[in-house]
Amino acid sequence: MFNLVAPLLAEALRRTSARQVLDLGSGAAGPWLGLQRKLRELGIDVPVCLSDYYPNLEAFERASRLSKGAITYCSEPVDATHVPGQLPGFRTMFQAFHHLRPDQARAVLADAAAKGVGIGVFEGGTRSILTFLGVLPTPIRVLLLAPFIAPFRWSRLFWTYLVPVLPLILLFDVVVSFLRIYSEPELRDLTAGLDHYQWSIGKVRHKWLPFSIPYLIGVPVEKAAEQDAAPDPGGITASQSP
Repeated sequence: MFNLVAPLLAEALRRTSARQVLDLGSGAAGPWLGLQRKLRELGIDVPVCLSDYYPNLEAFERASRLSKGAITYCSEPVDATHVPGQLPGFRTMFQAFHHLRPDQARAVLADAAAKGVGIGVFEGGTRSILTFLGVLPTPIRVLLLAPFIAPFRWSRLFWTYLVPVLPLILLFDVVVSFLRIYSEPELRDLTAGLDHYQWSIGKVRHKWLPFSIPYLIGVPVEKAAEQDAAPDPGGITASQSP
């Protein structure tokens, strides 16, 4: 579903002249195996580095292998509020921003702004009735899909069917996550005072999905002005809300 934000992300990468992406809070590698291919279709070919405060090295290695090295990873813990200087690139977060308290979320944005790099935050739904109804069948989805999740593990089947802990834990997780997703006004509040950045906040929606994907994209004003003033080479453009 995050292929929907590819035009927005491609435009932000163009405006910042970013040569690579640093993904924060990557979890099990996020959407990058598909999203990186989508960006290439839009004329943007950049390497992606995965990172997390608790890095899932098995998942990171799998993504790197399947991408034939186009996706790399940092094996050390990375604090998104204080990203080390040796990890450059346009920063992204997919379905991770809601895990942060408001002071932490603002610190993530402020750190990117202090380092002068672009940042894009994307969530998998909004605090809406449609999203809430969409997450309620999570236990049913787990029961149907557990045998087909790669890599296959017998332990997953045990904790899904014999002792159904996994469906209940995931239901709890998605409901709590739903309640913690930041609204558009809350996202705007988090950017207050970071005026040397151009912030774009909005939602994208596919006609076949019952929910929207909220996003927050920050670009240094100076870099945005430089790119906007440059002749258009015929690259990708994307519509963004102001």
